[in-house]
Amino acid sequence: MKLSKIDLSNLKAIAHDDDGLKLIIERENEIEYIEIPAPLAAYEGLQLLGSMIASPAPIAPSQSIEMLPVHSAMAAQVGYDREREILQIEFNSGSVYQYSAVDPEVWEDLQSTDSIGSFYNQEIKSYYPSVKIE
Repeated sequence: MKLSKIDLSNLKAIAHDDDGLKLIIERENEIEYIEIPAPLAAYEGLQLLGSMIASPAPIAPSQSIEMLPVHSAMAAQVGYDREREILQIEFNSGSVYQYSAVDPEVWEDLQSTDSIGSFYNQEIKSYYPSVKIE
């Protein structure tokens, strides 16, 4: 695999339709519209990248999230920072991850689900930017 440096700071908006990606780029104080043939996966990848770049840094220990113990084969504890929309999960392995841009409704659904592991796999994993904090 060959890595290339790329600067997406001038990319202002993206969309996708049957013909591919639609991009709005700012160049020298002018707005330019570009169409690029690309699959839907390219659009979804750019959306995920954008949310990862914009996601807040992990919460410092002094701003810890209150954790609630759960009965799950996957997780030991879960917690949520409503103000910053950060979900924190401590897995039974001892690893702790924070997930950014998680809506309060997702947190409420997680708390009321019959299977935290299934809910995590279907609604959280791979859908939200995450960072391992422990």
